[in-house]
Amino acid sequence: MLIYSLIPARSGSKRIKDKNILMFRGKTLLELAIEQSLKTKKINRTFVTTDSKKYQEISIKTGAECPYLRPKNISRDKSTDLECFKHFLIKLGELNIKKPDIIVHLRATYPTRSVKLISRCINKFLSQKRIHSLRTIIKIKHNMQKMWFINKKKLLYNPITFNNEEHSLPFQSLINTYLQTNCVDIISVKNTIEKNSMTGKKIYGLKTNHNFDIDDIEDFNKINQ
Repeated sequence: MLIYSLIPARSGSKRIKDKNILMFRGKTLLELAIEQSLKTKKINRTFVTTDSKKYQEISIKTGAECPYLRPKNISRDKSTDLECFKHFLIKLGELNIKKPDIIVHLRATYPTRSVKLISRCINKFLSQKRIHSLRTIIKIKHNMQKMWFINKKKLLYNPITFNNEEHSLPFQSLINTYLQTNCVDIISVKNTIEKNSMTGKKIYGLKTNHNFDIDDIEDFNKINQ
C-alpha cells in the first residue's frame, strides 16, 4: 500500500497575505505541515504543490518533494481541491513517479495537528476496508436542521432536510451535526480522484475535540497567543 501526503500551498491568499508561510512558534505554517508529514511513519513520500517559486524552495529545504510549479489557472481563490489533486496525479505520470494508492491531504493552515492524530487517521482508514475517504470532524453546537437559507424572494428554506417543521423541534430530538475540521483528509485514489470526486461515496468521519484551522487573521491570533 503506497501512501503519499500532499500539502497544497498556493501563494495568492486574499484574507491573509502569504497565509501558508505565516510564522508560528518559530516556523512557517508550510514547514510545520511538512515536518508533521515526514514524522508520520506510514507516509512513504511527502509532496507539496504550489504556484510559488519561494514556497517551492522552502518545501525542498524542509525535506518535501516539490518537483513542479502548479499553473496559476488552478491556483486561484475559486480553484478546487479536485483540480489540484488531478493535476498532481498527471504530473506524477509525467515524472515517472509511481501513483499512490492513498493520499493524505494535509493543509498548511492547521499548525497544531499532531503526528499521532495523522497516524491514527491512517490506521483507521486502512482498517475500514470499504470506505473511500476519511475526514476529521467535530460536533458543533448549532444543528443544521435549525438553520435557514434565504432565496431571491427573501423566503427561508432548508435544503438539508426540506422539512420546515424540524425547526420547531427541541435539540434533543435532532440528529447531531458535525463540522469538517480541515485537519486530516485521506482519500483512496481509485475511488475518488479517478472518479472526479474528492470524497467518493463512502466517507468515514473521525471525531476530534479540536478545530484550529486558520481561515482568517482572527483564527490565527486565537491560536498564536
